[in-house]
Amino acid sequence: MAKLVVIYDQPKDQEGFENYYFNVHIPLAEKLPNITGAEVHRVLQKQNTSDNQYLLAELHFENSAILAQSLATPEGREVTADVANMMQFLNKPPVVLIVD
Repeated sequence: MAKLVVIYDQPKDQEGFENYYFNVHIPLAEKLPNITGAEVHRVLQKQNTSDNQYLLAELHFENSAILAQSLATPEGREVTADVANMMQFLNKPPVVLIVD
C-alpha cells in the first residue's frame, strides 16, 4: 500500500479552513480514481517539534505507481491545484509526503 499524507499546521482562519476543507477539498479528493481509503486526523499532541501541526490527512492507494497515476488524472490535478485556494486560511503550505 502507498499513502499520500498531508500535514496542515494550525490555520490562521480555523473556521474558514474547516468549512473549505471539509465542504470543498475533501469532496474533490474523494473523486480521485483508484483511492482505496482515506482518513483525517486532528493532532491532539506533539513531541520533538516546535511546529504547530493541526490536521493530518491520509489517502490510501494500492501502490505508489497507482498513486502517481491517480494524481496525473484531471481529478488529481484539480485536487492538487485546490491547495492554492486553501492558502487564504493557512499560514504556510501543507507538508505532503508519499509513503509506503
